[in-house]
Amino acid sequence: MSNLAPQNKTEWAPILAAKGSALLDAPVSGGIEAAKGGSLSVMVGGDAEQLKGDAVALCAKAFGTAPTPGVITYLSRGTDDDAHGVLAGFGITGEITRTPGDDGFDIIDVTLQKVDLDRIPESRIHTALEASLNCEVHIRTV
Repeated sequence: MSNLAPQNKTEWAPILAAKGSALLDAPVSGGIEAAKGGSLSVMVGGDAEQLKGDAVALCAKAFGTAPTPGVITYLSRGTDDDAHGVLAGFGITGEITRTPGDDGFDIIDVTLQKVDLDRIPESRIHTALEASLNCEVHIRTV
């Protein structure tokens, strides 16, 4: 896995093909700390069938199973600690209240000091909270 420049990919693909291998582009995001913490993001691109075969082979080797490829979507919900962490990243604090919604999704109410929104746009805080929590977020100020 690496972040090859496009020209390197076009150079390497035919070389690998001549040796019976294929190039799967797999740039990584998160850096060394994410890799150490087990949260490295790998965005893989290439021939779909080759990718599927390689993924199945890697899973079989890693888990000692015969996996069946399919589509899996996992959506995690952030915790109140995650919300406080987002706020801390902006250098602010707030009160977090979580209410179960009628559709099974939580609604997060965040109470912030008005003065904090003088230096940080509410939309930035709102977007960061929703991305972190995967929940509907309501912000009010006092």
